Amino acid sequence: MTNRDRLLGLAVVVLWGLNFIAIRVGLDHFPPFFFAALRFVVIAVPVVMFVPRPEVPLRWFLLYGIGFGILQFAFLFTAMRAGMPTGLSSLVLQSSAPFTVVLGALLLRERLRGTQLFGIAVAVAGIVVIGVDRAQHAALLPVVLTLAGGLGWAFGNIGSRLATASGGVNPLHLTLWMTVVPPIPLFALSALTEGPTTGLRALTDATSPSGWHALLGLAYIVALGTIAGSGLWTYLMSRYPASTVAPISLLVPVVGILAAWAAFGEDPTPLSLLGGAIVIAGAFAATKAGRRDEPAAAESVATVPEAESSDRPLGRQPQFVEA
Repeated sequence: MTNRDRLLGLAVVVLWGLNFIAIRVGLDHFPPFFFAALRFVVIAVPVVMFVPRPEVPLRWFLLYGIGFGILQFAFLFTAMRAGMPTGLSSLVLQSSAPFTVVLGALLLRERLRGTQLFGIAVAVAGIVVIGVDRAQHAALLPVVLTLAGGLGWAFGNIGSRLATASGGVNPLHLTLWMTVVPPIPLFALSALTEGPTTGLRALTDATSPSGWHALLGLAYIVALGTIAGSGLWTYLMSRYPASTVAPISLLVPVVGILAAWAAFGEDPTPLSLLGGAIVIAGAFAATKAGRRDEPAAAESVATVPEAESSDRPLGRQPQFVEA
């Protein structure tokens, strides 16, 4: 990787780490389901009008949109609204990495190496450490919800891979069109659980002097976190193997934790930091160990013309993407 592209990778890390600060600011004003829907609909409207629709199987496109767009952010935003610390959220969400590896083995028949199994076990141990610490100092439920968000993200990765298995798909167009899937289901969830007018009232109040910061947070998530961050990440993933690029995203929690400390005074406990370091080490081992010395991966359980080798990105999408 060139020095220029390393700098681009670090820029993505900073953009995505600060993205959790913007999410926290938005959630302090908007209800979680409505805010999740809002972040996607702002992108989806111009995408439908101006971006060519990728020709991919509908079922895998929907799996990508439901896993990455609906499940991940419905659980993550609910967890953060329920008290999950901002910095710790950026860390626990990296559980998507070992989840993706496990789902690839179960659903796509990808064989796991011993290093990957060891990395998964280490990551799980780190999550247990964080869970024990949270159970002692605060509610455990937000951690469980964040883990569910990581699992949803992993299902989205599988959908992305299957959608692009036949090749010839522009990964950036697929990423942008994914935003078309979440808004209606998330708006419906908001109306059913948060009230049919709660989100609209919050949106109206956001135009007041006391609510402008929520709109600023939304603007950051859309423009810098999603479009700029994901655009740069897609560029890097198109130039280098996933095993080279994906581990860079493990620096995102470092920025997220430091930014949350600076912005909100969040002071994670030593046990949480220890658990976080264990999770990152395990996720790195689980995703770094590519099967470069093995033949192409076995056929997927789904009807895919030709499965990709395990050290290629999931549908040329990053295994770690912004929140």
